[in-house]
Amino acid sequence: MKELFPRKQVMGFIFSLVLTVAALLVYFLDLSFALGMTVLLVTAFLQAGLQLVVFMHAGESEDKATIYTNVYYGLIIALVTIFGTLLAMIWGMV
Repeated sequence: MKELFPRKQVMGFIFSLVLTVAALLVYFLDLSFALGMTVLLVTAFLQAGLQLVVFMHAGESEDKATIYTNVYYGLIIALVTIFGTLLAMIWGMV
C-alpha cells in the first residue's frame, strides 16, 4: 500500500503551500520594495520549477534532455521579450 501513496505529489503540494505563504508574507510584513521583489521573484521561480518537475512530470520520460532544452529556450525567449519591451517602452532605448 505504501508504494501506491503519491508521496512525491503530496510533498510538492506542501512545498507549494509554503512558497505561497512566503510570498504572502511580503505583503503582510510590509517589506521594502527591493526585498519584497527579491522574495517574490525567488518564490515565483521556485514555484514554477516545482510545478514543472513534480506535477507536469518533466523529468520522468526518456527524452528528458529535450524537455529541459525546450524549457530553457522558452525561458530565454520570455526574458528577451520582457527586457526588449522594457528597453523600448520604459527605458527609452530605441
